[in-house]
Amino acid sequence: MKTIDLSGKTVVISRTDSIGDVILTLPLCGWLKKQFPTVRIIFLGKSYTVDVLKCSPYIDEIIQLEDWENASFEEQVKRVQNLNIYAFVHVFPNKHLAKLVKAAKVPFRIGTSHRLFHLLTCNIRPNFTRKNSDFHEAQLNFELLKKFGIQSLPSKEELVEYIGDFKPQIPLSAQLSSLLKEGKRIVLHTKSQGSAVEWPLEKYLNLANQLVEKGFTVYFSGTEKEGVQFRNQLPHHANIIDISGKSSLGELITFINECDALVACSTGPLHLAAVLKVKAIGLYTDLRPMHPGRWSPIGIRSVALTANNSDNPKLEDIYSISVQRVMQVIEE
Repeated sequence: MKTIDLSGKTVVISRTDSIGDVILTLPLCGWLKKQFPTVRIIFLGKSYTVDVLKCSPYIDEIIQLEDWENASFEEQVKRVQNLNIYAFVHVFPNKHLAKLVKAAKVPFRIGTSHRLFHLLTCNIRPNFTRKNSDFHEAQLNFELLKKFGIQSLPSKEELVEYIGDFKPQIPLSAQLSSLLKEGKRIVLHTKSQGSAVEWPLEKYLNLANQLVEKGFTVYFSGTEKEGVQFRNQLPHHANIIDISGKSSLGELITFINECDALVACSTGPLHLAAVLKVKAIGLYTDLRPMHPGRWSPIGIRSVALTANNSDNPKLEDIYSISVQRVMQVIEE
């Protein structure tokens, strides 16, 4: 198979969905820079993931999808052409973007063969399936780069390497800085905005009480909407602190980086902690395709816990993960 040389060229990585999915796409950027040091990488994503993308050392330019949406199709075509793109990788399939990139006559347009509209818009269509695969989501993304020289999917250890030095870029507000107490700090992120099955709130509250007895300061994070769901139930303790709704995403990244650990289900902040090299403890079901084999956090200090029911897995198995087991992993 002839390899496409991206040296000195511009490639777009397009992933226009959620924070966790974007993080699991970042290893593509690291691999491309290692393989082609002079390649220019543009990442096309949603505006709310920009603060994540700014932390990557391998992205040369970020384009927000929303910046294009108010322009006419013809104007969007001109914008794509002005970027002088050599290859466009549709990591997250988007019918409009696929039509746009073809209209702009980008030379190499890569998208999975499992989308009918890619048959008419992409000229490189790798044939692979995600749903029943034994590979991790971040590994499967590399199927889209095989024309650039990928011989085999990277190991999970290599994925960590390709993330690179993921660094916070936004300073903390005075309000958040004042909440950082001396000693051990841990973030409990109880919600997922519906993207994953969640560990029960009462277990997080029980965990928080045990943690403060061990000398931790516990921070409950989330959006303002999520905070409304739990803040009135938080124990009254000087070292149990609600930070929900108090930060931008960029500030939350910086705050997590100042902590020792984070506990959450399969959601964006869990993946952020992992790439920040903070101990990231993820709570999962063994049910496919939500299982940790597909969605565990990428990081040298990440741990994925399940109820160990792989024989007959159910969504609600996550409820069976004990507080004591989570506590044990935190203290290891």
